Amino acid sequence: MTDTDTRVSQLVAAKPRGNDPRSAGALFQFVRDGLPHTRAELAAATRFARPTVAARVDELLASGLLIATGEAVSTGGRPPATFAFNAGVRLILVADIGASHYRLAITDLAANIVSERSLPVTISAGPEPVLDSVAAEFEQMLIEIDRPVTDVLGVGIGLPGPVQHDTGQPISPPIMPGWDGFDVPARMQRTFPVPVLVDNDVNIMALGEHRSQWPDVANLLFIKVATGVGSGIISDGELRRGAQGAAGDLGHIAVPRGEPVPCRCGNLGCLEALASGHAIVESLREQGYDIEATAEIVDLVRAGDTRTMQAVRQAGRDIGDVVAGCVNLLNPSVIVIGGVIADAGEHLLAGLREVVYSRSLPLATEHLRIVTSQTAGRAGILGAARMVAKRVLDAPAIDEFLAGA
Repeated sequence: MTDTDTRVSQLVAAKPRGNDPRSAGALFQFVRDGLPHTRAELAAATRFARPTVAARVDELLASGLLIATGEAVSTGGRPPATFAFNAGVRLILVADIGASHYRLAITDLAANIVSERSLPVTISAGPEPVLDSVAAEFEQMLIEIDRPVTDVLGVGIGLPGPVQHDTGQPISPPIMPGWDGFDVPARMQRTFPVPVLVDNDVNIMALGEHRSQWPDVANLLFIKVATGVGSGIISDGELRRGAQGAAGDLGHIAVPRGEPVPCRCGNLGCLEALASGHAIVESLREQGYDIEATAEIVDLVRAGDTRTMQAVRQAGRDIGDVVAGCVNLLNPSVIVIGGVIADAGEHLLAGLREVVYSRSLPLATEHLRIVTSQTAGRAGILGAARMVAKRVLDAPAIDEFLAGA
């Protein structure tokens, strides 16, 4: 099989589902891989007539979504021109908002980071001040990279609580007073009149970690251990949100052997009440430590503080008690641990592995890997960017974009 045959086969496998099978948006789906393609390859893959391919390519070139990349190797005669996706033509704004800080980024349409920053936030201050701050920071970041607001094609936001993904509204989030039912997309669209997608922060982290680090793994569980505890579920290669967006709310499952400690959700003995960063901070303060922020736990572990290391390892065991059941239920092949407390290193993982491998079924753990995040805290922004790109680059969205270009 020649290189051209291989590329055509790959393009055919990427065939989109669209309303108009001959539109420019439909053809665009075949070039989103970023590789250079010739008109002949596109014609073979799409089965469009060559004049149709030529017309659609010209539309996409005129919009900037495609860019000429040179010439392919000739098999006789004039070398054919090649074209590829121009990911930098428009931008995506993404915000990974946690309980105590947020990370913002501007990415291109292929989720490559152009600019980013991390700032403190108080999520309990309410939606208006938090989102006003996010919007203002985005505007400043666009100025700094000399790009206009009109270059923004979509906005993605992760929030530390359950979110009804279809509407972008938080649903009874335990640590977010004033956010219940708030129309986050409408608020952001005052500044950025583009599609705004909102999801639970751990869902977008799971998506980012999966797509950037484990693209060939079909079943993955991402667990965030920070101020709270939550998880994102990748099953059969897809993010699973559940009926109301509450899938993966690991932090509010009762720890089987845990103490009946009151949780902020109103129940007793929840995982978050026993093993979250907030819980570890409170435990250490009761022992006389002058500690306020979750990040200080990591500093104490790195300094070799024995009691803090023991507290983190016990948190790992408590998490393992809950995760063992998840392993039996979901059978992931990879569990990724992220969040601030994951930076404490092997102490958290040791406690978690100890319980999961001893309490889960042998078949479920036979090839199970439990690892820390490899995205250096960027899983959320990478996932939010991919979430938005999937929406704004599908065939109908591209056709709408070209109609207004």
